[in-house]
Amino acid sequence: MATDVMVTLPRPHPGQLRVTKEAKRFNVLECGRRFGKTTLGLSLCAETSLKGEPCAWFAPTYRTMSEQWRDLSDILAGVIESQSKMDQQIRLYGGGVIDFWSMDNPDSGRGRKYKLIIVDEASVVRDLKTAWENTVRPTLTDLKGGAWFLGTPKGRNYFHQLFSKGQQEVEDWKSWRLPTASNPYMDSDEIGAAKRDLPERVFTQEYEGIPDDDAGNPFGYEAIQECLGKMSTGPAVVYGVDLAKYQDWTVVIGLDNNGRVCTCKRWQIDWKQTKDRIRQMTAGQPVWIDSTGVGDPIAEDLARGNPAVHGYTFTGRSKQQLMEGLAGMIQREEIGLPESEPWLIHELESFQYEYTMGGGVKYSAPEGMHDDGVCALALAARGLVTIKTEPDIRVRMIAVGDDDYDDDDRMWTRR
Repeated sequence: MATDVMVTLPRPHPGQLRVTKEAKRFNVLECGRRFGKTTLGLSLCAETSLKGEPCAWFAPTYRTMSEQWRDLSDILAGVIESQSKMDQQIRLYGGGVIDFWSMDNPDSGRGRKYKLIIVDEASVVRDLKTAWENTVRPTLTDLKGGAWFLGTPKGRNYFHQLFSKGQQEVEDWKSWRLPTASNPYMDSDEIGAAKRDLPERVFTQEYEGIPDDDAGNPFGYEAIQECLGKMSTGPAVVYGVDLAKYQDWTVVIGLDNNGRVCTCKRWQIDWKQTKDRIRQMTAGQPVWIDSTGVGDPIAEDLARGNPAVHGYTFTGRSKQQLMEGLAGMIQREEIGLPESEPWLIHELESFQYEYTMGGGVKYSAPEGMHDDGVCALALAARGLVTIKTEPDIRVRMIAVGDDDYDDDDRMWTRR
Protein backbone atom coordinates (compact mmCIF):
# COMPACT_ATOMS: atom_id res chain seq x y z
CA MET A 1 0.00 0.00 0.00
CA ALA A 2 1.34 3.40 -1.00
CA THR A 3 2.19 5.81 1.80
CA ASP A 4 2.09 9.56 1.39
CA VAL A 5 5.19 11.33 2.68
CA MET A 6 5.30 15.04 3.39
CA VAL A 7 8.44 16.85 2.20
CA THR A 8 8.78 20.42 3.49
CA LEU A 9 10.97 22.77 1.50
CA PRO A 10 12.37 26.04 2.87
CA ARG A 11 9.86 28.86 2.46
CA PRO A 12 11.22 31.36 -0.10
CA HIS A 13 11.42 35.04 0.72
CA PRO A 14 10.36 37.67 -1.89
CA GLY A 15 13.86 38.00 -3.39
CA GLN A 16 14.12 34.25 -3.92
CA LEU A 17 10.62 34.15 -5.41
CA ARG A 18 11.52 36.86 -7.89
CA VAL A 19 14.60 34.94 -8.99
CA THR A 20 12.74 31.67 -9.58
CA LYS A 21 9.97 33.42 -11.54
CA GLU A 22 12.42 35.19 -13.86
CA ALA A 23 14.81 32.23 -14.28
CA LYS A 24 16.02 30.96 -17.63
CA ARG A 25 18.03 27.84 -18.46
CA PHE A 26 21.37 29.17 -17.15
CA ASN A 27 21.24 31.45 -14.12
CA VAL A 28 23.78 33.42 -12.11
CA LEU A 29 23.07 34.79 -8.66
CA GLU A 30 25.75 37.30 -7.57
CA CYS A 31 24.58 38.39 -4.13
CA GLY A 32 25.62 39.66 -0.75
CA ARG A 33 26.34 37.18 2.01
CA ARG A 34 23.35 35.63 3.78
CA PHE A 35 20.95 36.56 0.98
CA GLY A 36 19.82 32.93 0.94
CA LYS A 37 21.35 31.77 -2.33
CA THR A 38 22.45 28.37 -0.99
CA THR A 39 18.99 27.80 0.52
CA LEU A 40 17.50 28.60 -2.87
CA GLY A 41 19.84 26.07 -4.47
CA LEU A 42 18.80 23.39 -1.99
CA SER A 43 15.11 23.95 -2.80
CA LEU A 44 15.72 23.82 -6.56
CA CYS A 45 17.74 20.62 -6.20
CA ALA A 46 15.12 18.98 -3.99
CA GLU A 47 12.23 19.93 -6.30
CA THR A 48 13.96 18.54 -9.38
CA SER A 49 14.98 15.27 -7.72
CA LEU A 50 11.42 14.79 -6.39
CA LYS A 51 10.26 14.80 -10.01
CA GLY A 52 12.46 11.75 -10.63
CA GLU A 53 15.25 13.66 -12.36
CA PRO A 54 19.02 13.45 -11.79
CA CYS A 55 20.69 16.51 -10.23
CA ALA A 56 24.21 17.46 -9.16
CA TRP A 57 25.56 19.77 -6.48
CA PHE A 58 29.01 21.19 -7.24
CA ALA A 59 31.15 22.98 -4.64
CA PRO A 60 34.76 24.24 -4.48
CA THR A 61 35.83 21.41 -2.12
CA TYR A 62 34.26 18.45 -0.33
CA ARG A 63 34.62 20.33 2.94
CA THR A 64 32.52 23.25 1.69
CA MET A 65 29.58 21.04 0.68
CA SER A 66 29.29 18.82 3.75
CA GLU A 67 26.62 21.08 5.26
CA GLN A 68 24.54 20.95 2.06
CA TRP A 69 24.76 17.13 2.09
CA ARG A 70 23.28 17.13 5.60
CA ASP A 71 20.60 19.70 4.71
CA LEU A 72 19.34 17.77 1.69
CA SER A 73 19.47 14.52 3.64
CA ASP A 74 17.22 16.11 6.29
CA ILE A 75 14.83 17.75 3.81
CA LEU A 76 14.35 14.54 1.81
CA ALA A 77 14.62 12.07 4.70
CA GLY A 78 11.19 10.52 4.15
CA VAL A 79 11.73 9.74 0.46
CA ILE A 80 15.38 8.58 0.43
CA GLU A 81 15.76 5.06 -0.93
CA SER A 82 19.50 4.93 -0.31
CA GLN A 83 22.44 7.24 0.26
CA SER A 84 26.20 6.82 0.29
CA LYS A 85 28.56 9.34 1.86
CA MET A 86 31.45 7.51 0.20
CA ASP A 87 29.91 7.84 -3.28
CA GLN A 88 28.48 11.28 -2.41
CA GLN A 89 25.05 10.32 -3.73
CA ILE A 90 21.42 10.37 -2.55
CA ARG A 91 18.83 8.20 -4.33
CA LEU A 92 15.09 8.83 -3.92
CA TYR A 93 12.04 6.64 -4.34
CA GLY A 94 10.69 7.55 -7.75
CA GLY A 95 14.09 7.64 -9.49
CA GLY A 96 15.51 11.00 -8.45
CA VAL A 97 19.26 11.17 -7.83
CA ILE A 98 21.47 13.87 -6.34
CA ASP A 99 25.23 13.61 -6.86
CA PHE A 100 27.70 15.78 -4.93
CA TRP A 101 30.94 16.79 -6.60
CA SER A 102 34.05 18.66 -5.48
CA MET A 103 35.43 20.93 -8.20
CA ASP A 104 38.94 20.38 -6.87
CA ASN A 105 38.90 17.76 -9.63
CA PRO A 106 38.30 19.40 -13.04
CA ASP A 107 36.77 16.14 -14.34
CA SER A 108 34.07 16.00 -11.65
CA GLY A 109 30.79 14.82 -13.18
CA ARG A 110 32.33 13.75 -16.48
CA GLY A 111 30.21 11.14 -18.26
CA ARG A 112 27.03 11.82 -16.23
CA LYS A 113 23.78 13.42 -17.37
CA TYR A 114 21.73 15.85 -15.32
CA LYS A 115 18.51 17.79 -15.48
CA LEU A 116 19.84 20.40 -13.07
CA ILE A 117 23.21 21.37 -11.65
CA ILE A 118 23.94 23.80 -8.83
CA VAL A 119 27.41 25.38 -8.56
CA ASP A 120 27.64 26.73 -5.02
CA GLU A 121 30.24 29.34 -3.99
CA ALA A 122 31.02 29.64 -7.70
CA SER A 123 33.19 32.73 -7.24
CA VAL A 124 35.93 30.66 -5.57
CA VAL A 125 35.74 27.50 -7.69
CA ARG A 126 39.10 26.46 -9.01
CA ASP A 127 39.36 27.23 -12.74
CA LEU A 128 35.58 27.59 -13.14
CA LYS A 129 35.84 28.39 -16.84
CA THR A 130 37.62 25.14 -17.75
CA ALA A 131 35.38 23.02 -15.50
CA TRP A 132 32.18 24.53 -16.91
CA GLU A 133 33.12 24.41 -20.58
CA ASN A 134 34.93 21.07 -20.67
CA THR A 135 33.07 18.96 -18.12
CA VAL A 136 29.97 20.40 -16.48
CA ARG A 137 28.17 21.92 -19.48
CA PRO A 138 28.24 18.62 -21.44
CA THR A 139 26.42 16.86 -18.57
CA LEU A 140 23.32 18.94 -19.41
CA THR A 141 23.13 17.99 -23.09
CA ASP A 142 21.14 14.73 -22.96
CA LEU A 143 18.33 16.06 -20.79
CA LYS A 144 18.59 19.71 -21.90
CA GLY A 145 19.22 20.54 -18.26
CA GLY A 146 19.69 23.85 -16.53
CA ALA A 147 22.33 25.38 -14.28
CA TRP A 148 22.56 27.79 -11.36
CA PHE A 149 25.77 29.57 -10.36
CA LEU A 150 25.56 30.91 -6.80
CA GLY A 151 28.05 33.09 -4.95
CA THR A 152 29.25 36.33 -3.44
CA PRO A 153 31.61 38.02 -5.91
CA LYS A 154 35.38 37.85 -5.56
CA GLY A 155 36.41 40.50 -8.03
CA ARG A 156 35.83 40.37 -11.76
CA ASN A 157 36.77 36.75 -12.33
CA TYR A 158 34.96 34.17 -14.51
CA PHE A 159 31.99 34.00 -12.12
CA HIS A 160 31.46 37.72 -12.66
CA GLN A 161 31.88 37.25 -16.41
CA LEU A 162 28.99 34.75 -16.33
CA PHE A 163 26.97 37.31 -14.37
CA SER A 164 27.69 39.89 -17.09
CA LYS A 165 26.54 37.39 -19.71
CA GLY A 166 23.18 37.17 -17.98
CA GLN A 167 22.93 40.95 -17.76
CA GLN A 168 23.47 41.22 -21.51
CA GLU A 169 20.44 38.98 -22.05
CA VAL A 170 22.43 36.40 -23.98
CA GLU A 171 20.05 33.64 -25.07
CA ASP A 172 19.19 31.23 -22.22
CA TRP A 173 21.15 33.28 -19.66
CA LYS A 174 19.80 35.36 -16.77
CA SER A 175 21.54 36.96 -13.79
CA TRP A 176 20.65 38.95 -10.69
CA ARG A 177 22.50 41.03 -8.10
CA LEU A 178 20.69 41.27 -4.79
CA PRO A 179 22.08 42.63 -1.51
CA THR A 180 22.05 40.96 1.88
CA ALA A 181 19.27 43.39 2.86
CA SER A 182 16.96 41.65 0.34
CA ASN A 183 16.68 38.82 2.85
CA PRO A 184 13.91 39.97 5.25
CA TYR A 185 15.18 37.58 7.92
CA MET A 186 18.45 39.50 8.30
CA ASP A 187 18.63 42.12 11.05
CA SER A 188 18.85 45.55 9.39
CA ASP A 189 20.63 46.99 12.44
CA GLU A 190 23.34 44.34 12.10
CA ILE A 191 23.79 45.18 8.43
CA GLY A 192 24.03 48.87 9.37
CA ALA A 193 26.66 48.06 11.99
CA ALA A 194 28.69 46.14 9.40
CA LYS A 195 28.52 49.12 7.06
CA ARG A 196 29.93 51.37 9.77
CA ASP A 197 32.64 48.94 10.83
CA LEU A 198 33.93 47.69 7.49
CA PRO A 199 35.89 49.52 4.79
CA GLU A 200 33.51 50.70 2.06
CA ARG A 201 34.97 48.44 -0.64
CA VAL A 202 34.62 45.39 1.61
CA PHE A 203 31.01 46.16 2.58
CA THR A 204 30.07 46.89 -1.04
CA GLN A 205 31.29 43.50 -2.18
CA GLU A 206 30.35 41.29 0.76
CA TYR A 207 26.94 42.81 1.55
CA GLU A 208 25.81 44.40 -1.71
CA GLY A 209 27.24 41.85 -4.14
CA ILE A 210 29.12 44.44 -6.20
CA PRO A 211 32.55 43.06 -7.13
CA ASP A 212 35.55 45.04 -6.06
CA ASP A 213 38.17 45.51 -8.75
CA ASP A 214 40.63 43.68 -6.51
CA ALA A 215 37.96 41.60 -4.73
CA GLY A 216 39.84 41.70 -1.50
CA ASN A 217 42.55 40.10 -3.62
CA PRO A 218 45.97 41.77 -3.25
CA PHE A 219 47.10 40.85 -6.76
CA GLY A 220 44.12 41.80 -8.96
CA TYR A 221 42.45 39.43 -11.41
CA GLU A 222 43.36 41.47 -14.50
CA ALA A 223 46.99 41.81 -13.38
CA ILE A 224 47.25 38.03 -12.97
CA GLN A 225 45.92 37.52 -16.50
CA GLU A 226 48.52 39.91 -17.91
CA CYS A 227 51.31 37.79 -16.38
CA LEU A 228 50.15 34.49 -17.89
CA GLY A 229 52.30 32.73 -20.47
CA LYS A 230 54.35 29.62 -21.12
CA MET A 231 56.55 28.03 -18.48
CA SER A 232 60.08 29.41 -18.79
CA THR A 233 62.74 27.03 -20.08
CA GLY A 234 65.52 29.09 -18.54
CA PRO A 235 67.52 28.04 -15.47
CA ALA A 236 66.24 28.90 -12.01
CA VAL A 237 68.28 31.52 -10.13
CA VAL A 238 66.18 31.33 -6.95
CA TYR A 239 63.59 29.02 -5.37
CA GLY A 240 60.69 29.51 -2.99
CA VAL A 241 59.53 26.59 -0.83
CA ASP A 242 56.36 26.27 1.24
CA LEU A 243 56.41 23.19 3.46
CA ALA A 244 53.60 20.79 4.33
CA LYS A 245 53.20 17.05 4.86
CA TYR A 246 49.78 15.56 4.19
CA GLN A 247 46.80 17.94 4.49
CA ASP A 248 48.41 20.78 2.54
CA TRP A 249 51.07 20.67 -0.16
CA THR A 250 54.81 21.18 -0.18
CA VAL A 251 55.39 23.48 -3.14
CA VAL A 252 58.69 24.39 -4.81
CA ILE A 253 58.72 27.25 -7.33
CA GLY A 254 61.80 28.40 -9.22
CA LEU A 255 62.16 31.73 -11.01
CA ASP A 256 64.55 32.56 -13.83
CA ASN A 257 66.52 35.81 -13.93
CA ASN A 258 63.55 37.61 -15.54
CA GLY A 259 61.09 36.54 -12.84
CA ARG A 260 59.37 33.88 -14.96
CA VAL A 261 58.37 30.61 -13.32
CA CYS A 262 60.59 27.83 -14.64
CA THR A 263 59.98 25.19 -11.95
CA CYS A 264 56.64 24.46 -10.30
CA LYS A 265 56.22 21.23 -8.33
CA ARG A 266 54.06 20.14 -5.40
CA TRP A 267 53.69 16.90 -3.42
CA GLN A 268 52.55 15.30 -0.16
CA ILE A 269 55.17 12.91 1.23
CA ASP A 270 57.15 12.42 4.46
CA TRP A 271 59.78 14.91 5.64
CA LYS A 272 62.83 12.81 4.73
CA GLN A 273 61.71 12.40 1.12
CA THR A 274 60.71 16.06 1.03
CA LYS A 275 64.19 17.19 2.12
CA ASP A 276 65.88 14.87 -0.40
CA ARG A 277 63.68 16.13 -3.20
CA ILE A 278 64.29 19.80 -2.34
CA ARG A 279 68.05 19.21 -2.26
CA GLN A 280 67.97 17.58 -5.69
CA MET A 281 65.77 20.27 -7.22
CA THR A 282 67.56 23.33 -5.84
CA ALA A 283 71.13 22.00 -6.20
CA GLY A 284 72.92 24.69 -4.17
CA GLN A 285 70.94 27.64 -5.55
CA PRO A 286 69.48 30.37 -3.30
CA VAL A 287 66.35 29.10 -1.53
CA TRP A 288 63.79 31.03 0.53
CA ILE A 289 61.86 28.52 2.63
CA ASP A 290 58.97 28.60 5.10
CA SER A 291 60.53 28.01 8.53
CA THR A 292 57.37 28.47 10.58
CA GLY A 293 56.71 25.79 13.22
CA VAL A 294 57.76 22.37 11.94
CA GLY A 295 59.50 24.09 9.03
CA ASP A 296 62.26 25.47 11.26
CA PRO A 297 64.27 22.22 11.71
CA ILE A 298 63.71 21.38 8.03
CA ALA A 299 65.14 24.73 6.95
CA GLU A 300 68.09 24.35 9.35
CA ASP A 301 68.86 20.86 8.05
CA LEU A 302 68.76 22.00 4.42
CA ALA A 303 70.97 24.99 5.25
CA ARG A 304 73.74 22.69 6.52
CA GLY A 305 74.28 21.46 2.98
CA ASN A 306 73.44 24.73 1.24
CA PRO A 307 74.45 28.03 2.90
CA ALA A 308 72.18 29.87 0.45
CA VAL A 309 69.07 28.53 2.22
CA HIS A 310 67.08 31.25 4.01
CA GLY A 311 64.34 30.44 6.51
CA TYR A 312 61.37 32.81 6.57
CA THR A 313 59.05 32.80 9.58
CA PHE A 314 55.40 33.62 8.84
CA THR A 315 53.69 36.05 11.18
CA GLY A 316 50.80 38.37 10.41
CA ARG A 317 53.20 41.20 9.71
CA SER A 318 55.83 39.25 7.79
CA LYS A 319 53.18 37.57 5.60
CA GLN A 320 51.66 40.96 4.82
CA GLN A 321 55.07 42.30 3.76
CA LEU A 322 55.72 39.20 1.66
CA MET A 323 52.36 39.32 -0.13
CA GLU A 324 52.52 43.04 -0.76
CA GLY A 325 55.92 42.53 -2.36
CA LEU A 326 54.51 39.81 -4.65
CA ALA A 327 51.46 41.95 -5.45
CA GLY A 328 53.67 44.82 -6.57
CA MET A 329 55.69 42.55 -8.86
CA ILE A 330 52.56 41.02 -10.41
CA GLN A 331 51.00 44.43 -10.99
CA ARG A 332 54.23 45.64 -12.64
CA GLU A 333 54.31 42.41 -14.71
CA GLU A 334 57.67 41.44 -13.24
CA ILE A 335 56.48 37.86 -12.67
CA GLY A 336 55.74 35.34 -15.43
CA LEU A 337 53.03 32.84 -14.48
CA PRO A 338 52.66 29.45 -16.25
CA GLU A 339 49.32 28.77 -17.95
CA SER A 340 50.17 25.06 -17.65
CA GLU A 341 49.64 25.15 -13.85
CA PRO A 342 45.96 26.15 -13.40
CA TRP A 343 46.00 25.19 -9.70
CA LEU A 344 48.58 27.91 -9.05
CA ILE A 345 46.62 30.51 -11.02
CA HIS A 346 43.47 29.61 -9.11
CA GLU A 347 45.26 30.02 -5.78
CA LEU A 348 46.39 33.48 -6.84
CA GLU A 349 42.91 34.47 -8.04
CA SER A 350 41.15 33.26 -4.91
CA PHE A 351 43.74 34.52 -2.39
CA GLN A 352 42.32 37.29 -0.25
CA TYR A 353 42.93 39.84 2.44
CA GLU A 354 40.56 41.05 5.11
CA TYR A 355 40.71 43.73 7.76
CA THR A 356 40.93 42.49 11.34
CA MET A 357 39.22 44.00 14.37
CA GLY A 358 42.52 45.51 15.51
CA GLY A 359 42.95 47.39 12.25
CA GLY A 360 45.47 44.97 10.75
CA VAL A 361 45.27 42.98 7.54
CA LYS A 362 45.07 39.19 7.32
CA TYR A 363 46.20 37.42 4.14
CA SER A 364 44.98 33.87 3.48
CA ALA A 365 43.18 31.47 1.16
CA PRO A 366 39.38 31.16 1.47
CA GLU A 367 38.22 28.58 4.00
CA GLY A 368 38.80 25.02 2.79
CA MET A 369 41.23 26.09 0.06
CA HIS A 370 45.03 26.23 -0.30
CA ASP A 371 47.61 29.01 -0.55
CA ASP A 372 50.76 26.86 -0.59
CA GLY A 373 51.60 27.86 -4.16
CA VAL A 374 51.03 31.55 -3.42
CA CYS A 375 53.40 31.37 -0.45
CA ALA A 376 56.10 29.54 -2.43
CA LEU A 377 55.83 32.07 -5.27
CA ALA A 378 56.00 34.99 -2.84
CA LEU A 379 59.10 33.51 -1.18
CA ALA A 380 60.76 33.05 -4.58
CA ALA A 381 59.88 36.62 -5.55
CA ARG A 382 61.36 37.89 -2.28
CA GLY A 383 64.51 35.93 -2.99
CA LEU A 384 64.78 37.27 -6.54
CA VAL A 385 64.59 40.88 -5.35
CA THR A 386 67.23 40.14 -2.71
CA ILE A 387 69.78 38.52 -5.00
CA LYS A 388 69.36 41.30 -7.56
CA THR A 389 69.93 44.01 -4.99
CA GLU A 390 72.68 42.05 -3.22
CA PRO A 391 74.49 40.19 -6.04
CA ASP A 392 77.27 39.04 -3.72
CA ILE A 393 74.92 37.55 -1.12
CA ARG A 394 76.04 33.95 -1.61
CA VAL A 395 79.74 34.85 -1.32
CA ARG A 396 79.15 36.82 1.90
CA MET A 397 77.09 34.04 3.45
CA ILE A 398 79.73 31.42 2.77
CA ALA A 399 82.58 33.63 3.98
CA VAL A 400 81.06 34.67 7.30
CA GLY A 401 78.80 31.73 8.14
CA ASP A 402 77.07 33.04 11.28
CA ASP A 403 73.35 33.04 12.04
CA ASP A 404 71.75 36.45 12.14
CA TYR A 405 68.11 37.04 12.96
CA ASP A 406 66.45 40.12 11.48
CA ASP A 407 63.53 40.94 13.78
CA ASP A 408 61.93 43.37 11.29
CA ASP A 409 61.68 40.82 8.53
CA ARG A 410 61.23 37.79 10.82
CA MET A 411 63.76 35.97 8.65
CA TRP A 412 66.72 33.73 9.40
CA THR A 413 69.60 34.53 7.09
CA ARG A 414 72.88 32.65 6.79
CA ARG A 415 75.59 35.33 6.97
